[in-house]
Amino acid sequence: MHPLSAAQAGRRGKEDGGQAAVELALVLPLVVLVLLAVIQVGLVVRDQVLVVHAAREAARQAAVDPSADGPKNAALAGSNLESERLEVSMSGRGGAGTRVKVEVKYRAPTEVPLVGPMLNDITLEAQATMRVEH
Repeated sequence: MHPLSAAQAGRRGKEDGGQAAVELALVLPLVVLVLLAVIQVGLVVRDQVLVVHAAREAARQAAVDPSADGPKNAALAGSNLESERLEVSMSGRGGAGTRVKVEVKYRAPTEVPLVGPMLNDITLEAQATMRVEH
């Protein structure tokens, strides 16, 4: 091994700096795209949790109130989901002691820049069943 002279060592450091800048310029867009995709996945997961919560709220309301619009109103009040993207359906409600089933569907928006336009809205679903109280 021959030790590098001070001039050679200085030149090598400058060349490595240029190479690092080029590598950063090539990799940075990919890193940003991956970061945006992770953010979009996180938003969809958050919406899924809200849909499950909305289904439970709607089933609770359907178990105590026979009105047709009560479950959707309860789902909206308990979740802060957009009403035009939310569908709530109820089935099986009979007399006291029977079970009522509520299904909630929500079209989750994909609006994160660069990633969202590549995807369509994602349909999230949840259901809950409760015993009718009265």
